[in-house]
Amino acid sequence: MDTNGFDDKLLKHFLNPQNIGVIINNDAYARVQNPVNGYTTDLYLKIQDNNITDVRFKTYGCTVTIAAGSAMTLILKNLDLDEFLTGKEPISYLEKQLMKEIGEVPEKNWHCVPTIIKAVLLALESYFQRSKNKKYVPQIEKWIQQINNEVEKKLHG
Repeated sequence: MDTNGFDDKLLKHFLNPQNIGVIINNDAYARVQNPVNGYTTDLYLKIQDNNITDVRFKTYGCTVTIAAGSAMTLILKNLDLDEFLTGKEPISYLEKQLMKEIGEVPEKNWHCVPTIIKAVLLALESYFQRSKNKKYVPQIEKWIQQINNEVEKKLHG
């Protein structure tokens, strides 16, 4: 950790964010608003054969929001959606991968992590809602609600 309380890995993503931008002909898109500070993040996915082939993000956000968005794009690129969505605890998987990529997040910025994970789930929900294969939609909706409940609980006790 440096003197600002940010992990060096987190600062590396903040200072040199990866995959910023828009995918015009995206297969999945989500916009999330952080419930604590109102920052918004847009996430764009290109998917082929149930594999994420490209990821881009845009955000109006703080240091952690930018770093988390950047790191998440690296985590998602080449992700096999069938393996991910049928694997054990996909939310925990994303959180663990994110922590590996950016290190510790200061407690005051805890809300940035569930926000970027929710963006991933909302984008995947949009993808499967538009596809002929809606089998993952009910489970993704449960995970989104789980994140909403956890954030509400932390915000309001």
